[in-house]
Amino acid sequence: MTQTPIYQVDAFTAEPFKGNPAGVCILKSAADAEWMQNIAMEMNLSETAFVFQEKSSFNIRFFTPAAEIDLCGHATLSTAHIMYETGIVKAHEEISFSSNAGILKVKKDENLITMNFPAYSLNKMEIPPDFEKTTGINPVELYRTGHGWTLALVKNEDELENIKPNLQEMKNSEFGDMIVTSHSTDKKFDFCVRCFAPALGIDEDPVTGSAHCSLAPFWHEKTGKTEFISHQVSKRGGTLRVSLKGERVEISGEAITIFKAGLFV
Repeated sequence: MTQTPIYQVDAFTAEPFKGNPAGVCILKSAADAEWMQNIAMEMNLSETAFVFQEKSSFNIRFFTPAAEIDLCGHATLSTAHIMYETGIVKAHEEISFSSNAGILKVKKDENLITMNFPAYSLNKMEIPPDFEKTTGINPVELYRTGHGWTLALVKNEDELENIKPNLQEMKNSEFGDMIVTSHSTDKKFDFCVRCFAPALGIDEDPVTGSAHCSLAPFWHEKTGKTEFISHQVSKRGGTLRVSLKGERVEISGEAITIFKAGLFV
């Protein structure tokens, strides 16, 4: 019986069981969306990526256990890592992914993989009177991002680490996809972040590359800088190198393969 290879990769880390785990499924051709959704549900990771070669580029799609999404940083990083590791592409070659968020370019330098993503706009919002009751978060500033998430700035890292989000209320509100950020107290990092996405079936995402498509422009406006080191302070934790390049954001990190399996369905 022919098996479809599927991998699990820990992204934005050089250590196993840290960073953000993603599924990577290597296909020979396009697959049915319902089948991909079922595989993502079976993997039960925050995202599973499905990729196949299409002419000179690779088509990539991302699924949470509950829904397809347009863009995922750690699943893109994980997919590129597998493609370089298995020799689908050579280490010196750039990968071009065709995604629902447009063309995503990826390159490798030693152990570091760098992804080129779109930068997302930010629109400042008034903080609704019931926001803290709904979300469990008490921001000093609130924004809507160009990819439909909410971005909340909180006072400091201690407050960020001690957030206890009201996930059930968030899931049923307009704030079901939430980026929360603050300055970092650790001088190794420029800022820190946590991400909650109960609307997508993800209570807390361990490390969220795509959130930095908004975080890079946000912290550029705050600091004037274009180069950042971000610390995602989830339980697993992760480190991302982030550069704002005009209307694009470059996000870099490492990854490690945890296992390879074969799908019989």
